[in-house]
Parts: sequence; C-alpha cells; structure tokens
Amino acid sequence: MLGPHADHRAMEELVSRAVIKDAHLWPQLGHAGALSHLPISHPKGPSALDIEGLQCVGMSVEDIHELPHMYARTAAYAKNLGFTGVQVHAGHGFLLSQFLSPLFNRRDDGYGGSIEARCRIVLEVIDEIRRAVGPLFPVGIKINSTDQLEGGLTEDDALEVVRLLDRTSVDLIDISGGTYFPGAKASSDRPSDGAPYFLRFARRAKGVTDVPVMLTGGFKRRQQAVDAVVSGAADVVSLARAMVLDPRLPEAWLTEGGGDPEFPTFHSPPRGGVTAWYTMRITALAEGREETFTLDPHSALRVYEERDAQRCIKWLKKFSHPQESV
Repeated sequence: MLGPHADHRAMEELVSRAVIKDAHLWPQLGHAGALSHLPISHPKGPSALDIEGLQCVGMSVEDIHELPHMYARTAAYAKNLGFTGVQVHAGHGFLLSQFLSPLFNRRDDGYGGSIEARCRIVLEVIDEIRRAVGPLFPVGIKINSTDQLEGGLTEDDALEVVRLLDRTSVDLIDISGGTYFPGAKASSDRPSDGAPYFLRFARRAKGVTDVPVMLTGGFKRRQQAVDAVVSGAADVVSLARAMVLDPRLPEAWLTEGGGDPEFPTFHSPPRGGVTAWYTMRITALAEGREETFTLDPHSALRVYEERDAQRCIKWLKKFSHPQESV
C-alpha cells in the first residue's frame, strides 16, 4: 500500500502523465498477508499456517480491525495524489482473498466459517474506504471466481461474495481467478480452448448484481472482447498480457480494423518463467527499451529473481529489520 515512505513527487508525476485524454488511473490497494515475502517481513494471515513454502502467524482481532483504516488511509492518499479511482485487491491469494478462502481462513470467530463471515472484513474495508473518499470517487474491487485449489474458494461461494458486494457502494467488480499460493499453477498454465478464462462465472455474476462487471484473463483477440460485452457476460474487458505485448492495443481495438497481438510461444519454460518474462517486459516498457527486449523465460526468471534479491538487501538496509506485515 502507499505509505509515508513513498516518493510523493514521483507518484504525482506518474499520475499527471497517465491521466490524459480522459484516461483513468486506479491503483490497486493490496496487502500480501500470509504471502508477505518472508526475508523482509513477519507474515500474518487470517489463520496460522505452517506448510511447505508458506509460514505465517494468525492475525489478532485487533489486527483485523486495523485493516479497514489502513485501506482507507491509502485510498485517501491515492485520491489526493490525483488518481481517479482505486481498486481493492481481494483476489489472487492476497490478504482479503485469504479471508474469503477456507484454505487460508480457519477462524472460528466472526471473521471465519460461513462465506458471509469470511467476507465480513472485505465489506468493512469497502465501507471505510467510502467514508474516506466520499460518494463520487470510484471504488472497484477485484475478486476470485475460484482459487483453483482443492479446499479453496468455490464458484458458488464466490457468487455469494458478488451478492454481498451488490449491497455495497462499489462501482466495479473485477472477476479473475487463481492464486500465488506456493506451487499453484497460473490460470494461463491450464489446458484451454482459447476462450477467456472466467467467462462462464462472469455470466453468473451478472445475474446477481447491478454493479458493472469487468472480466480479466485470457483475452487475446479483439473478437473475444467484443463477444464478451455484446453477449452481456461482462460490461468491461480487462487486458493484461495482451497489453504487455502492445500497450496501444485498447486504442487499436476501438477501431474495426484493430489487429490482434502476436503472442510468443515458449517451449518447456521453467515454473514461473512465463510470468517472469511478462514482468520483465513491463520493466523494459517502463524504461523505453522494449524494442531491444530479448530475454527468454529462463533468463527472465534469473534476472527477476536476482532483482528481487537485490531489493531485499536494499529494503533491509533501509528499515534495519523485517517489517511486520500488519
């Protein structure tokens, strides 16, 4: 989350460059929780876990009660910087997603058990953010349609989350899926018929909410985006990897002749290598050197991990000791 150590001037410059020609820029408000990086933090999640690749302590009720204020302060800060909205990240295995998932959330108090109880903190976060930013500032939320893990969030429970969100002041519900749980496969690694990943669930979600629904994941061709909106499965389409390949793609797709990006084919990439490749290409885009980007998934993963290791060193030097995750 944005905090007192952020470079305010740099953030304001970023916003000023992005919010042009009626474009919006919404930061995601995220908290890693149990997935906080162990070398630089003391991870806390909804419940204590000690499994291979993931160890965390459980949050106290006091920790949980502080969360809405943390998100609200960050949302207000983003608004003051000039961002035109915010998105609460409650998907992909991050903290609020952990509360929704029975795999992470094993609490027996008012924040665990039924899906209504597991969703309680999410609703409290939204309410507190709304009080902080006022009635006219857009507030969206990203949720999982499924964790894609045995024992995780099911589609039926996710649909109940949508019903509960329909009673709040959120302005947009972004449907996605999957998790960064150690060892979990990415949605893009699943066998696929080439269709967007969570289209069926988005149709179900549209039936239980009047809040606009955005669908994220697997859009590779313009016609897929057109079909999703025209069929009523979604109100908005979100592009991720397609835009990493062509940042000007939305502008192109708004024209009848807009072309589709050419997705690279990777043969036997290492686990995490494809995600690392797209991540490092984003870095190349930010630095204006996408035309000379030549990494393959193996080298991208190596560079990505080396960069993270150096960031840990810098973090520990700056803050002297691992930070509490809450």
